[in-house]
Amino acid sequence: MEERIKELEEENLRLKAEIESITETLNKTKVHLKRYTAPVNSKEYYEKNKEECIRRVKEYQERTNYKPTQEQKKEYNKNFRRKEKMKKALEEEKKEEG
Repeated sequence: MEERIKELEEENLRLKAEIESITETLNKTKVHLKRYTAPVNSKEYYEKNKEECIRRVKEYQERTNYKPTQEQKKEYNKNFRRKEKMKKALEEEKKEEG
């Protein structure tokens, strides 16, 4: 009986150590991913490097001879109109509040 208790205590300690190591790894991974997934960071980056990003996209499109299809153009226009409506709605809400 005492042997079984000692085995269970050892297993318990081993599992606790494993949980701690996994938790530590998880926290490190979260911190590392936050650097890439935080919207504030990407927004700041694109605000600072907007011209550079636009230039790189244009160069890539010229290099690959990119031509959007009719379906892609329709989708782009649809998304643009939706964003414009959202902006107008937000502006109207701000005017009504203020």
